Amino acid sequence: MSEHGESVFFLGLGGMGMAPLALYMAEGGCRVRGHDDHLREPVRRWLDRRGIASTPCAVLPEGVSRVVYSSAIGPEHPLLREARARGLGTLRRGEMLAEVVRGRRLIAVVGSHGKTTTTALLIHALRATGQDVGYLLGALFADPETPPARQAETPWVAAEIDESDGTIDGFTPEITVAVNFDWDHPDRYRTEAELEATFVNLFRRTRSLVLIPVGCPRLRRLAEAAGTPFRTFGPQGDFNVKVKQDDGAAQHLTLNGVFPKQEIQVPLGGAFNAANAAAALAAAHTVQGGLAAYPFGGYAGVRRRQDVLARGPGLTIYADYAHHPTEITALLRSLRARGPGRLLAVFQPHRHTRTRQFAPAFAQALALADHAFLLPVYSAGEAPVPGGTTEAILTAAPEGAHFSTYASFAELAPALTASLGEAAGETALVFVGAGDIDECATAFAQGLAPEFLIPTKTVTHTTDALDWFDVLRPQLDAATLLRRDEPLANKTTLGVGGPARYYAEPANTADLARLFAAARAAGVPVFCLGRGSNLIVADAGYTGLVIHLAHAQWGQLRLDGPRLVWAGAGVRLKELCGFAAKHGMAGLEFLEGIPGSVGGSLRMNAGAMGGWIFDVVEVVELVTAEGEVRRLPRAEFHAEYRQCRELLGAIATGALFQAPALGDPAEIRQRMETFSTQRKASQPRERSAGCLFKNPPGGHAGRIIDELGLKGRRVGAAEVSGIHANFVINRGGATAADALALTRLVRAEAKARRDVVLEPEVLLLGATWEEVLS
Repeated sequence: MSEHGESVFFLGLGGMGMAPLALYMAEGGCRVRGHDDHLREPVRRWLDRRGIASTPCAVLPEGVSRVVYSSAIGPEHPLLREARARGLGTLRRGEMLAEVVRGRRLIAVVGSHGKTTTTALLIHALRATGQDVGYLLGALFADPETPPARQAETPWVAAEIDESDGTIDGFTPEITVAVNFDWDHPDRYRTEAELEATFVNLFRRTRSLVLIPVGCPRLRRLAEAAGTPFRTFGPQGDFNVKVKQDDGAAQHLTLNGVFPKQEIQVPLGGAFNAANAAAALAAAHTVQGGLAAYPFGGYAGVRRRQDVLARGPGLTIYADYAHHPTEITALLRSLRARGPGRLLAVFQPHRHTRTRQFAPAFAQALALADHAFLLPVYSAGEAPVPGGTTEAILTAAPEGAHFSTYASFAELAPALTASLGEAAGETALVFVGAGDIDECATAFAQGLAPEFLIPTKTVTHTTDALDWFDVLRPQLDAATLLRRDEPLANKTTLGVGGPARYYAEPANTADLARLFAAARAAGVPVFCLGRGSNLIVADAGYTGLVIHLAHAQWGQLRLDGPRLVWAGAGVRLKELCGFAAKHGMAGLEFLEGIPGSVGGSLRMNAGAMGGWIFDVVEVVELVTAEGEVRRLPRAEFHAEYRQCRELLGAIATGALFQAPALGDPAEIRQRMETFSTQRKASQPRERSAGCLFKNPPGGHAGRIIDELGLKGRRVGAAEVSGIHANFVINRGGATAADALALTRLVRAEAKARRDVVLEPEVLLLGATWEEVLS
C-alpha cells in the first residue's frame, strides 16, 4: 500500500493512464516525479497544478522508493534496470492503481471500448447529485477545469480498468460495469477463452453487483458462470434505457425498469453513446439509489472523442481515439448519419499485434468511408510482427473500397489537401487512432489553406490567412519562445545572412516534437540551428522554421557511468570535453577545438585531430519529422564524412558518449591544451563558418587553395584566410553574397587550374549550392 509522503517516480508520466494516477497519488500525499519523452502541454498543466515535477531527461532521482512504468516502456529500459540495481520496487501502472484503490469501494468500468466515455459520464452523474466520489479517468475532460483524477472523503472511487496487460487480475471491485466484450490484445490473450476467463474471474471477485449490457449474450454467459449477482442495462434491460430521439449531436433517453420513469438528455449522439450513458446511469443509480434530474447537465465531454478541430464552409475536421474495428464502425456510421457528402478517414493502427489480428475487420470498417488514408502502425512499444503492418489492411480492402497508404504524415499531408480540393459539397474528414495521430490532425488543421476553413471574403492577411504558427502558440509551454522574422546573422559564426520567417526555442521535447510535426504538416521546411558554425545563411533569409535549442533543457550534462556522459544537443563541445576531463574520461579531447554544439556536430559527424564525434557515441536521442521521439544505438547510424544520414531529416536532442579510457584529469587537460594550441596556430581568429570545402579524394582543400595563391583574395568584406586557405573570414560588414561570390571564385580557380572539383562542406540556408554554383 502506498504511504503518505512516499516518493514515487513515473516512467512514461504523460500517458493517459499514467498522468491521472500520478495526480491521484500526489493529491493523496505522495511525492511524485517522473519523465516522459513526449509530454503534451495539457497534461503538463495538470501536473504543474499538483506540483508534480517532470524531469527534463530520463534521470532516476535519489530518494525514490518505487518506479511506476507504462505499458509502452519495455522491461529493459535503462531506468528500470537502474531501479532494479538499486533494489527499488518497480510496478506496472495497473499494479500501482490496484494498490492505491485497495480497501476502497471501487466502481470498475471494463470492456473493449467505450470505457473512458462511460467513466466520464458516470463521474458526472454521481457528482450531479452531490455524491463525493473519487475517480481516475483514462483521458482529459474537455472542460479544462475538471481534473482527470481526484480523491474523495468517501470510500467510493470510479476508475476504468484496462485488461490489456493482465493487471486487471489485481482488482477487487465493489461494482463492475462491463460495457461490452470483444477479443482484443492478442499479445496478452492468445485465445478468446483466455480473455473470457479473465472477465469471469473479475466478476467473481466483484463484491456486490456486475452490470452488463442487455444485448451481449457472451457477457451474460460469463456473468452467470461467475455466480456474482448481475443486472442488465439498455433497451428492455433491468435498467431499461431507450433512445427517444437522436439528432446526431444529442439525444433524449427514456428510463424505467429499476429506474423511476424519467426522461433525460445526453449531449452526445450515436447508438454507442446511448449504450455508454445507459451503463453510467445504471452504475450511478446502484451507488446512490437514484439519479439527479439532469445527470448530464453541463457535461462537456472528453478530449479525443469526436473532437471538432476545424469547421468551415463544406468541411468539418474531427479527431477520435477509436482503435478497434467495432469502435471505428460505430464512429463512421455516426458521422455518416450526419449527412456529409463525402466521408474521408485517416487511420493510424495501434499496435502490430492488434493490426495483425483485425486487419480484415479494420478494412471492412474503414470501407464505410469514401476514402481511407492509412498511416504506419503506432507500435506503442511493441516490436513489429509478420502481418502486423498497414499493408495487411490494404490487402484486405473489400472490392470497390478506396484505400491508400503513406510512409509518414509528411507524405500524407499534401495528398490529403489535394483530395479536399477535389471535394464538391459537404465533407467530413476524421483522424482515427489511439497513437499520436491527434497531433498530426491538429497540425494538419492548423496548416490547411484558409479557403477550406473560412469564407474567402473574410481573409484579411496578405500571406498566411490561417497561420499555423499563431494557432500552435497556445498549445506550447509558456517557456517556449516563438518569433517571426528573427535575425540569424548574429546566431552564426560567420555573421552574415537574413532573418528566419519563423523562429522557435522549444523549452522541452514535447514542444520540439509538436513544432517539428506541425511545420512539416503545414509544408514549412525546418532547420535546427546549433551554435551556427559550418553555416552560411542567404541574405534573403530563410522562409521556413528555424528551431534553436537554446533553452536550458538542452544544455544538460550528467554522468551515466564510469566512462559514460550524457550531453544535451545544446551543449558546446568545449563544455563536453571539460566535463569529461574533470571526471577523468580520456579520449574526447579531440572535440575541444570544434566550435559547435552536440546536436549540430552529430548531424555533420564533426571531426578534428584525426577523430570523429561518432567514434565516441553510444546512443543518440532524436525527434523525427513526424514528431516521434526515438533513442537509437550507435549501430543504427550511418556516420559518413561530414554527414550522418539518419539525422538529415531528424533533430538530435542529446547523446550518450563513452570515453575510450579513464585517466588523470590533469593529463587529459594537458592534451586538450596541446590540441587548443595547435588549433589556434592553424586556424583564423576572425569570424568564419569553419572549413569551406570538403577535402577531395587524395587531397586537402586548404593546401590546393594555398598552392593556387588565393590566400588573401577578397570579394567585398569576405576574404580567404591567410592562416588557413580553406576558411573564408568576415573582415567586418561582409554579406552572404560576398561569401558566396568568393566561394564561386575559389571553386572555379580550382577547377580551371587543377581540374579539381571542390564541394562545399558548410551548409547553405535559404538557397541551394546548386543554385549558387551553377
